Amino acid sequence: MTPAAPTAPTTPTVVLVHGAFADSSSWNAVAAQLAAAAVDVVAFANPLRSVRADAGALVDLVRSLDRPVVLVGHSYGGMVATQAAADLDGVTALVFVGAFVPAPGESAGDLAGRFPGSTLGDTLVPTPLTDGGTEFRIDPARFHQQFAHDVEPAQAAAMAVAQRPVTEGALGEPLGAASAAWSTLPSWSVFGDDDRNIPVASHRWMAERAGFVGVTELAGASHAIAVSQPDAVAAAVLAAVRHGA
Repeated sequence: MTPAAPTAPTTPTVVLVHGAFADSSSWNAVAAQLAAAAVDVVAFANPLRSVRADAGALVDLVRSLDRPVVLVGHSYGGMVATQAAADLDGVTALVFVGAFVPAPGESAGDLAGRFPGSTLGDTLVPTPLTDGGTEFRIDPARFHQQFAHDVEPAQAAAMAVAQRPVTEGALGEPLGAASAAWSTLPSWSVFGDDDRNIPVASHRWMAERAGFVGVTELAGASHAIAVSQPDAVAAAVLAAVRHGA
């Protein structure tokens, strides 16, 4: 008798996509809660080089999993997740965590500057690259107040040291997809009203335009909400995982 073929998992795997000035460890507390709820999780190491290249690497990872996924993007990771989802068949939902929610032709820089309030530019330290480009990191001495003011100082200091720089080109590169995946996929948004990288007015405008299934605005929360508010972030991701199940 021929053994039955393995049954494909019915619960999507969650793929977490960090943004600029962060790394995969920024998802640790969220990932722990998802794992406790018996949800498979993969944290993608976002190269932060360009939207197209970063999305290509994410597409490769998702295809290697060979199962349905929920893509969760933080900050610039929202650009990458939106671009990648346009080239993938197995994405069941999107979650934007303090993230850019781009339409075709819009860049992270466009969306961050749509409304006043961001203080990020004054904190950036540029590094010239051998290819003629520039990458940016946040001045470690200003990282806590700029990026993660609601995170304990010792943890914020460790995050400042571990932060990964992003290229100027990536922040200025527009979404190249012909349509935005959030316009056809069930999507959620979570953001803080004291985000100092992306103005809260931008978050609210993007959420209203997208017509998300669920929107959570966290009072007093910083840009680093996956670290400071993992319960709220995990709740939104679990809602996306369970949607339509």
